[in-house]
Order: sequence, then structure tokens, then C-alpha cells
Amino acid sequence: MTCWLCVLGLQLLLLPAAPPPAAGCPARCECSAQTRAVACPRRRLTAVPDGIPAETRLLGLSRNRIRCLNPGDLAALPLLEELDLSENVIAHVEPGAFANLPRLRVLRLRGNLLKLIPPGVFTRLDNLTLLDLSENKLVILLDYTFQDLRSLRRLEVGDNHLVFISRRAFAGLLALEELTLERCNLTALSGESLGHLRGLGALRLRHLAIAALEDQNFRRLPGLLHLEIDYWPLLAEVGAGSLQGLNLTSLSVTHTNITAVPAAALRHQAHLTCLNLSHNPISTVPRGSFRDLVRLRELHLAGALLAVVEPQAFLGLRQIRLLNLSNNLLSTLEENTFHSVNTLETLRVDGNPLACDCRLLWIVQRRKTLNFDGRLPACATPAEVRGDALRSLPDSALFEYFVCRKPKIRERRLQRVTAAAGDDVRFQCRIRGARPQDSGTYTCVASNAGGNDTYFATLSVQPEPAANRTPGEGRNETQAAARFPLDLTTILVSTAMGCITFLGVVLFCFLLLFVWSRGRGQHKNHFSVEYSFRKVDGPAAAAGQGGSRKFTMKMI
Repeated sequence: MTCWLCVLGLQLLLLPAAPPPAAGCPARCECSAQTRAVACPRRRLTAVPDGIPAETRLLGLSRNRIRCLNPGDLAALPLLEELDLSENVIAHVEPGAFANLPRLRVLRLRGNLLKLIPPGVFTRLDNLTLLDLSENKLVILLDYTFQDLRSLRRLEVGDNHLVFISRRAFAGLLALEELTLERCNLTALSGESLGHLRGLGALRLRHLAIAALEDQNFRRLPGLLHLEIDYWPLLAEVGAGSLQGLNLTSLSVTHTNITAVPAAALRHQAHLTCLNLSHNPISTVPRGSFRDLVRLRELHLAGALLAVVEPQAFLGLRQIRLLNLSNNLLSTLEENTFHSVNTLETLRVDGNPLACDCRLLWIVQRRKTLNFDGRLPACATPAEVRGDALRSLPDSALFEYFVCRKPKIRERRLQRVTAAAGDDVRFQCRIRGARPQDSGTYTCVASNAGGNDTYFATLSVQPEPAANRTPGEGRNETQAAARFPLDLTTILVSTAMGCITFLGVVLFCFLLLFVWSRGRGQHKNHFSVEYSFRKVDGPAAAAGQGGSRKFTMKMI
């Protein structure tokens, strides 16, 4: 009996131990033991659910109704590496809410109602590499908001209401490699705030109402390689010093209001390999616009108002592989615009009103080997090949439409023509209403896409006789007044009219004198005055009394 007990005990010892009970999972979540992930999207949760396994590494709580995060809500998940709280209604995050997540690498808070990030929210997140705060209501980024995120490599703060970024807002982000600022209310960039991002490699600035780039904006970003300035409708110029201090390999300036290639700003970007200037109102590419971009491999100028590409416009582009000039107003693209077409692999000229003549011969000759990126260019003129793709043109069309034969004027002798004023004169072209001032030597030019030829013709216009000329005939547009001829009849008539007028005036004067003299005798021109002296007392007065006196005065 004892032996049997011994054998039974030995068998019990050899049996494998029973597995522990399976870890719990919140009722409205889905758990994966293999990936240690818990997913609870669209569950109308108002808080972090209880019962999440402690060994969880990935936790998805997106599209719920969580309003606030407090310290302790995630304290039971010390192994958590990725947390997604996107598209909730989180309006406030308490400092220390993530303090117990030392292994957290990815934190997504996109699409919430955050207006302010208080200091201490990201404390102890030493291993965080990605932080997404886009599509919130953030108005300002305070100083030292991200100072504890020393391992952060990518920061998304676009689609917010940002009006101001403090000078030290990005202090502490020593490892940041990518920053995106888009769809904000920023009206200026602070070179001092960006200057804390010494390790920044990519900066994306999109949909901003900034009107100018200052010389100091990017000067303290020596490691920046990729810069995007897209959808700045108020930006009209990229100044010569705007990119100072940068050694870019990729630059995109699209959907702005610049009207010229920023050649001066590009002058020191010798390491640039990709340049995108599409969707800007640039009409002309002058000669040597990219002469210093010796490493450039891709150039995009699509969707602009480009009508002219001058000869040697792409001078210096020795390594160009891709050129995109699609959807512009170009009628041609000549081979002499390039430094060399031998390096070109992909060409986009679709969406242009191309004139299929000998200027495009170099493209037609390479139509079987060039990559048109699936967008085949087509002829707009001449009418016989309108709408035909260059790649589908038969070889016979080369001799009919793409022959670069310089025109030649067969009649080479010098023409001398003498004509009367007012006659029509015909050389290679016709001159109507010839005038004496039209006399001279004319140059006739025959021109086509292959070149031109010239010869000279001399015209001498004899003045029309004055007797046969009507007033105003043959006047130039610059003639100030017409000149009328004078004859003897005109002089006599003018003299007679003057004499008659003079005699009439004299007669009128004599008539007035006569009327005045007749009325003169009917008026008195003499009158008498009688007066008496005043009486004065005394003997002297008595002696002088003689009575009244009278005298006569004549009126003149």
C-alpha cells in the first residue's frame, strides 16, 4: 500500500504545472495576447476603462468621449509603449498624467479640445519619440512646454489656433528631427524659437498667412535638410537672405504669390537635389536661374503661368534627371535651354499648347526612351497634327513638320523703289499711304523655327505737288497744324474789308460830333449873382455900407 502511494506521488510530481488563468480584458474592448494590444475605439467611453492588462503595450482609445486625463488614470500600465487618444473631447490634461509611463514612445492626442498645455504634462516621458497635438484648439505654446521630451523626434502641432509661439517653447527638444506647423493663425516666424531645434532635419510650414521670410528665420538650423513652404498666399518674394545658413537637399515653395524664380536665394544652396516651385505665378525662366545648383536632380515648375523658358535657362544643371513643366503656357522647349539633355530621364511637358516644329525635334527623337510619367505631351499646332501625342507620331512626320531648315530669300538683289506720295509700295510686305518721311532703307526678314534670313530694300518717296494737294492731305499724326497757301485775291479782299471797317468807324464819329454841336446853342452859358454885405456895428461899418452888389459869371 505504501508503495502504491509512493508511485502515485511520483506520478503527481511528473505532471506539468497547470497554466495560470488568462489575463482579463475590459468588457467593451478587444485584446490580443500575442501583440499585447488593447483596442477600444468607438465605445463611447468617458474615462480610461478598468481591467486593462498590466502587460499591455499598445492601447487604443480613439473616437470616444473622454474629457480629462488625471494622474493615476494610466498608472497601472507601466509597460505601455503606444497610446492613442485621438478624436476624443479632451479639454484638459493634468500635470503628471503620463508620469507613470516611462516606456511610452508614441502619444497621439490629435483631434481633441486642448487649448493650453500646462507645464509638467510631459514629465518623465524620456523615451517619447512621436507626439501628435494636431487638430486641437491650441492658441499659444508656452516656454518650456516640451523641455522633458529629450528623445522626441517628430512633433505635429498643425491645425490649431496658434497665434504665438514663445521664444523658448521648443527648448529641450534636442533630438527633434521633424516639425510640422500648418493651418494656424501665425503671421510671423520666430527665428529664436526655431533656433532651439539644432537637430531639426525637416520643417513643414503649410497653409500660413505669413507675408515675408526674414533673414534670421532659419539661420540657426544648420542641420535642416528638407524645407516646405506651401500655401502661403501672402508671400510675394523669397529674399536673397531668406535661406542663409541652410544646406538644404530638398526645397518646396508652392502655391504662393511669387512671380519670379528666387535665383538670389538659391545661389548658396549647392547641395540641393530636389526643387519644387510649382503653382506659383512665374511667367519666365531667365538664363542661368539655377546655375549654382550643380547637384540638382529634380526640378518641378508645374501649374504656373510659365510662357517663356529662355535659352540656357537650365545652365549648370549637370545632373538633372527629372523636369516637370506640365500645365503651363509653353509653346516650345528648345534643346539650348539645357546644360545637357543627356542626363534627362523623365520629362513632363503635358498640358502645354505645344507647337510641333523643329524646336521640339530633340524630344521627338527621344520619344521612345524618355519617360513621360504616363502623361504624354501632344501637339496643339499645326492643325494637321493637333491632338496627336508626340510618342505616337510616325517617323514620316519628322520630315514634314520637324525639319529645321533655315529660310532663304531667293531674290537677293538690292531693291530700289521710287514712288509718289500716297502710292502703295510693295516689297516683301506692303506699305500703304507712303509719305516723304517714309523714305529710307528697309530690312526684310524671313523667319521660322530654324532661323531667319534678311535682305535690304531702299524706298524714296517724292513729295506731291502743292497745287494738287487738298488741305490736310498727307499730314503726319505728329503734325501740329495745317498750312494754307495765300494768293493775290485773298490779299485784296482782306485789305478791302479792313478799309471799309475803318471808314465806317470814322463816319460814326463825325455823326456824333454833329449831333452834339446842334444842341449846344439851346443852353445858357452865363449867370448873374447878387449879394448883400452883413451889417457890422461901429463907425467902420457905417463907413463901409454901400448896399448890395452884383456880378456876372461865365460857365465853361
